[in-house]
Amino acid sequence: MPIEPAARAAGVLAIASAVATGCAGSNSETRSDSPPATTTTAITTAVAGPVTHRTPRPTPTVDPYAGLALIDYVEWTENADGPRLMVHPTRAGRDTTFPGSDLRAWQEIRTADPGADVPGMWDQFRCHWEWARLIAADKPTWNLEPWRPSVGYDATVDAACNPGGPER
Repeated sequence: MPIEPAARAAGVLAIASAVATGCAGSNSETRSDSPPATTTTAITTAVAGPVTHRTPRPTPTVDPYAGLALIDYVEWTENADGPRLMVHPTRAGRDTTFPGSDLRAWQEIRTADPGADVPGMWDQFRCHWEWARLIAADKPTWNLEPWRPSVGYDATVDAACNPGGPER
């Protein structure tokens, strides 16, 4: 089952926190008969804290962008690796958090250019929709490349939306 974005983010933060806490508490000169409880408690606290006390962002019950385009336009370009579909989102496409808006935006892309609907492109788009909008909110385009391997959503996220390597 795919990992939901909030769970993935919480998991990544928790792991990073646990590693930092665990590494900060390690000492190569620690006696072997020292109780590990302090380190274990610190890691447990670091992992449990952000996950159990996190307040989820409320889900809107009414789509504030209903009827508005989420994608302004798409255009194909060529680069050293091959074709690239440059997706230009609208302000509404950048800002909406309404459930299902990713599917609505993908449908807009497929309607604008049915050639976008090839293996791997949905995962690249979804990665941009869920992650790139948070990290680089005003990135002018979301670039989708049909030559990239179709590795599934989780592996696409792990590859920073660019499975098969960085853009040249």
